[in-house]
Amino acid sequence: MSNILLVGSGGREHALAWKLAQSPRVKKIYVAPGNAGTAQVGENVDIAATDMAVLLNFALEKKIDLTVCSADDPLALGIVDTFQKNNLKIWGATQKAAQIESSKAFAKDLMAKENIPTAKFQTFKNYDDALSYVAEKDAPIVIKASGLALGKGVSVCQTIDEAKIFLKKVMVEKIFGDAGKEVVIEEFLQGMEFSIHAFCDGKTFQLLPPAQDHKPIFNGNQGPNTGGMGTIAPLPWVTPELMHEVAEKIVRPALNGLQKQSAPFSGLLYPGLMQTVDGPKVIEFNARCGDPETQSYMRLLKTDLFEILQASVNGQLQAITIEWERKYACCIVLASGGYPESYVKGKEISGIAEAEKLSDIVVFHAGTRFENDTLVTNGLPAKTLVTAGGRVFGVTATGDSLPEALEKAYAAIKLIHFEGMHYRTDIGQQSIKTLNV
Repeated sequence: MSNILLVGSGGREHALAWKLAQSPRVKKIYVAPGNAGTAQVGENVDIAATDMAVLLNFALEKKIDLTVCSADDPLALGIVDTFQKNNLKIWGATQKAAQIESSKAFAKDLMAKENIPTAKFQTFKNYDDALSYVAEKDAPIVIKASGLALGKGVSVCQTIDEAKIFLKKVMVEKIFGDAGKEVVIEEFLQGMEFSIHAFCDGKTFQLLPPAQDHKPIFNGNQGPNTGGMGTIAPLPWVTPELMHEVAEKIVRPALNGLQKQSAPFSGLLYPGLMQTVDGPKVIEFNARCGDPETQSYMRLLKTDLFEILQASVNGQLQAITIEWERKYACCIVLASGGYPESYVKGKEISGIAEAEKLSDIVVFHAGTRFENDTLVTNGLPAKTLVTAGGRVFGVTATGDSLPEALEKAYAAIKLIHFEGMHYRTDIGQQSIKTLNV
């Protein structure tokens, strides 16, 4: 029986904790800092996900057998390196390997060296040079802050004027802080976007089913990018042949390239892809589980997650067979009013218990916390569930078909309420329309 420390506080972490809690080999799960949902399957610990020293001391004190980190900031800061130096087992990418996400410029350079298909690009550290480059290009054009920006540092600019405005916000006004000190400017790719995830152990990998995230805030992929407003998995239009192509032309070369740079990748490699007329091309690489893709994946995973993570950490991934339910899953994100811009926290939430009484529904918490009321029930202060973030919940459902899973999720959403709640009503519709599944 093992004690687990899970680092993070989002819907992804609730989904991972929920799945780990089902393992007969897991004794106790600590989540730092966690949310109201993780508190239901483990014990929340009031330590920031980026507080390396305190997290390390906690892991040593509690004799943690395995730490699981799937949050981008701690990986970029080197939490894996810190724990490994202290002889603690931890699942995740080292700081050097995590550069494939923490620096888009690093990732693009890696792709160029390994002939991994991606959009044509240029990187810039000087604003005037970047501005001149943009002025010579045609729209639409894509501008990306090179560093970590919570999934929001990318803009598909429909006009050159729009591109100039966004470039100024990133490099001059620094709306993403140091993440915008360097930018990647690239051609706009047309096609169907999808996500691939791969469990890795430094030497080998195993692919998860294909998924599709929906980044823009509004229906029809309109509005600014978010951390993700919903996912579906698997994708009916992604064939085994396409998966093989992704494995051999994208995932394997990326892992080989990192190996050449003395940065073997262990953990979860997640390339965001565009299926173009020329085949799959990389939009970006991530060095951790997708959020909200993970919420859908955990609903489909049959194999003990703890065993997968242990095999990954121990370099024994090839020794296990990972099984998945032969179903479809979806995750619909419920967001606070104003997200991804400014929003108000502390809005009272109702309807979660009612929603989860419906068939095949699990609600994963993201931006939530409990707040004590002045009312007293049975001699104890009552607790009210309130909003505490931009993305508040991920409502997940499974079904024998994609339309069935989506219908169940949207039915459950109708039972949930908080002031300002909004969500996309077209999750998965592009894939359904494409193949009429």
